[in-house]
Order: sequence, then C-alpha cells, then structure tokens
Amino acid sequence: MNNYRNTFYLLSIVFLMVGNSVLAQTGQKFKVTLDAGHGDHDFGAVYHGHIEKNIALAVVLKVGKILEKNPNIEVVYTRKTDVFIDLVERANIANRADANIFVSIHCNANKNTVADGSETYVMGLTKNASNLEAAKKENSVITLEKDYKEKYEGYDPNSPETLIGMTLMQEEYLENSIALAGKVQDNFRNLLNQKDRGVKQAPFMVLHKAYMPRVLIEMGFISNPTEGERLDSELGQEEVALCIANAIINYKKEFFGEEPNEPIMEIPNVRKIERVIPTPKVQDTAVIAVDTPKEIIDATAIVYKVQLSASAKKLDLVPSNFKGLSDVSSTFENNFYKYTYGETNDYEVAKKKLTEAKNKGFATAFIIAFKDGKSINIKDVIK
Repeated sequence: MNNYRNTFYLLSIVFLMVGNSVLAQTGQKFKVTLDAGHGDHDFGAVYHGHIEKNIALAVVLKVGKILEKNPNIEVVYTRKTDVFIDLVERANIANRADANIFVSIHCNANKNTVADGSETYVMGLTKNASNLEAAKKENSVITLEKDYKEKYEGYDPNSPETLIGMTLMQEEYLENSIALAGKVQDNFRNLLNQKDRGVKQAPFMVLHKAYMPRVLIEMGFISNPTEGERLDSELGQEEVALCIANAIINYKKEFFGEEPNEPIMEIPNVRKIERVIPTPKVQDTAVIAVDTPKEIIDATAIVYKVQLSASAKKLDLVPSNFKGLSDVSSTFENNFYKYTYGETNDYEVAKKKLTEAKNKGFATAFIIAFKDGKSINIKDVIK
C-alpha cells in the first residue's frame, strides 16, 4: 500500500510538472479561481461592525481587478455578489474551470481582541488543536446548506477524526500549495509589516474537493480593533489585494513561466484612494515660520524612517504625490517601491513623524529601522 501511494505521489508530481510545461508552450492562460468566503445569510465573523463576508468579497474583487490586467491570466470567481455558495460547489467551480490554482480569502477572529497577523492554510493533516479549531469553525458553514446531512454523509464538522480522514489523498498538490502560501505570507510580512503567523496545514472542506494547488488566506483579525479597521478600509483592502495578487503572479512566473508579453503589474495609486478611516481633525493655529536646522544623521547608529506605502509603480518624490509631505525617499525591494518619510536617529522624533503621516491620511503608516544600511526588526530595537 505504501509503495502504491509513493508511486501515485511521484506520478502526480510528474503530471503537474508536465502540465506546467504544456501551459507555457501552448500559450494557454493561467487560470485562477478566487473564492470570497461566506456570503448572504452566512456573515462569517462579525466584530466592531466589521463583517467578514463583505471584506472578503471586496478584497477578492480587487485582487481580480489587478490580475485581469495581465492578458495571460484568466480569473474565475466563485461569487462576485452577496450570495451564498455551498462549500463543495466553490471547489467544483474551480474544477469545472480547470483552474491552475484555487485561492479562498477570509478574515480571522478571536475572542482575544489582541490577536493579530495573517496566516495562510494549505490542505493537510494536523494534530495542532488551534489549526483543527480553525478548520472546524470554517467547515461548520455546511450546516447552513440545504440537505447538508445527505450531501456530506458521514462527515461531522465537529469531529477531528472525520476532518483528518478527508486528507488521505491530497499530498499531490501540497508542495505547490505551500509554495503559493509562502509567497502570500512573505508579502504580508515584507510589504505591510504585518505579523506573520505562518503557513499552516488544516483539513478545510472548501479546499478538500479542489483538485489543484489551493490555499485559504486569513488576511487578519477583524476582532482586533486596529486590524479590523484597516481591513474594512479601501486603502487597507487595496494593500492586501496587492500582496495577494503579487504572490499569485510570482507563483505563476516560477512554476508556469513568463510570457514575452508579460506586463508589469500596475497597482492603483494608493494616494488616490478615498479613505474610509476618518482623518483626525487638526485645530487651526497660527503658524510662525522658524528655521529649524536639519538633523545630521549618524549612519553608523540606528536610523528610523516612516514607511508610507508600497507600490509596483514608481512615483516622483514630490509633495503633491504624498499628500503634501516632503522629505520622502524610496527604495526598491522585492519588485516594489517602498516610500518612506523622514530620517532620524531619535525614536521619539520618528514617532512624531509617524503622527504627521497619519494626520495626512496615511493611516497604515509604520516606523521601520535600519542599522548599517540594512533593515532590522523594530521590536528588537525598542525592547
């Protein structure tokens, strides 16, 4: 039996590699199925007025809009409106489309409102209690489906034993699923400075029936007031969509090749986005012009900057492009331009710069730190 399973696994890997090669040679489009979690009477998680089904749909549509600018990519949606789709039907949509990957997008939530960060799941065995709990929470949606007991005969969403039993023949897509999930998490961490909760395995029903590399993304915790506000804002959703879309495109390039007509990914200019998060009002006061000597930066010490945004598009470093802020600089990393405001050796000055940026409308701005020209973890500096 073990020899049979090993042979089956190896043949599956070979088939996937051959399929990848054929796609690149025949010029077929790379098909992506995007799945917005929940819908209609299934609200998903609801905290502080933030509703998971709405946020998931908004982000999926934004990811799709970015991907559809690439003529070599075809996007299939499980839903584009507020409707309820059975879990197995979501996978069937991807199967019927013969999609190359399946990406299900969700929001996380926890009674502990301090919990934050993103995590991406792949289908697989697990003994981790928290991973099983996450899967049981999402899989419980089947009880909202009509005739679910007949449709999922023998399956109990509250039983870890039946959850684990679903995964026995899923190894063939695991390696590619992990590769895609890793790219998503890398972008969340590097572009948004978001807490990386890692790539995890769990037996999600929505992933079980999709016969292709597939992932389930938990973008962040809407139970966390700060993270929930960001996810429920236009700018926050654009940033998350950018991370996911870029991960998909990079996955395509790595495993399916890059066509001669492959366009540069264009991302909507975040400065033009109408913010949902209100900007604090600043009381009008008389301003007296004072010549303030520019700080002399000690390059050998720790240098603090405020990251405003990240974009695939290069912007002129003029105040009109950054809501009136001057002293903006940029660096090019991982195919993205990172735009930063200010430069100082004093952390207290950096915090003031951060407040200025937020008051200008960059509500998701954050402080970053450098040592000898290399980025370092800000948490290690301010302990």
